[in-house]
Amino acid sequence: AGPLLGGFFSDHATIFGITGWRWIFYINLPFGIAALAITSAVLHIPKVKREHSIDYLGAFLMVTGVSAILLAVSIYGPQNGWTDSRTITYLVSGIVLTVAFISWERKAKEPILPLSLFKNHTFTLTSLLGAVIGAGMFGAIVMLPLYLQVVKGNTATQAGLKLIPLMLGIVSTSIFSGKQISKHGHYKKYPIMGTAIMTVGILAMTTLSITTPFWLLSIYAIMVGAGLGLSMQTIVIALQNAVDFKDMGVATSSNTFFRSLGSVFGTAIFGTILTNRVSHYLQTGFADLAAKNPDAVSGFDPAKLQGLSNNTAMLKTLPPAIQTTALEAFVNSFHVVFFAAAPVTALGFLLALMLREAPLRTNKDYAAAREEAAGEAIG
Repeated sequence: AGPLLGGFFSDHATIFGITGWRWIFYINLPFGIAALAITSAVLHIPKVKREHSIDYLGAFLMVTGVSAILLAVSIYGPQNGWTDSRTITYLVSGIVLTVAFISWERKAKEPILPLSLFKNHTFTLTSLLGAVIGAGMFGAIVMLPLYLQVVKGNTATQAGLKLIPLMLGIVSTSIFSGKQISKHGHYKKYPIMGTAIMTVGILAMTTLSITTPFWLLSIYAIMVGAGLGLSMQTIVIALQNAVDFKDMGVATSSNTFFRSLGSVFGTAIFGTILTNRVSHYLQTGFADLAAKNPDAVSGFDPAKLQGLSNNTAMLKTLPPAIQTTALEAFVNSFHVVFFAAAPVTALGFLLALMLREAPLRTNKDYAAAREEAAGEAIG
């Protein structure tokens, strides 16, 4: 439903007097309130009083460091160039703050991210896997709608609707793998299969063309979605099964953090690759067209193609021959992006092979841990 709603909001200039795209954020409020109400009513956790100190400095250093790097990678780098002074300033500042964060976490009494967790083989691997899966997931989720809108001429709503096969793949294999893990107690094979299927699906997308039928695109999307569904939740299960109970909360949230980080970096890097390649293929494509069919470009100013990567609506105003050349430039650029994304998910496959499987914890283990924690708090 997310991609479909997002497309619907993007297609409308205003909804109830509010800019359409802003509803992408507003729509989360009622769902968040409902989730909070249900959780408060259903989830009953014993209250245990403990003395804790909040790592405010660690949180500040982490947020500012990551934010500075993300601004450099996702905004200033793609817009102003990677050698721009503002890009370099944000990037260097982010790196310095990140180093300061790591240094502080080594000596903090209760660090927001205990560095000792990285000594855990499974935690380190699943963190890397989370980042890889995040990059692959959002690379596909961002690039597919762009392909559908730019090359196929779909609206944002139509593109969101056509992402349903991807979501079906995610949901179906998530449910399947969850049931199988509960039944048999083995989880390692699922992220291995998932990253392999996702890599094959992304490689299949390098064959997309201007005339690719939707049913074929759906198969590729289902493959990527199935790979994601087999991988995302199973690595969390592996992680939670490998860390101490006292570290389970921070370990799980850290995995989500690294996955989100991977998604942002993946989206920014793949977006930059797309923009650069579009400019290149537009230039070479126009030159080839001018050499082969001078009449097709007669009287056309090639400078109009320069802003095409940022304003794809211009495609509809181009003469037929030039429009086809521009569409081919976008298709070739998408191919480069998918070729760049495939090694990333292939790395995830190699990481998944290195996971160590351990017997799943039982309800008795969790009950014993709760009793122990309560005893320590009282004592």
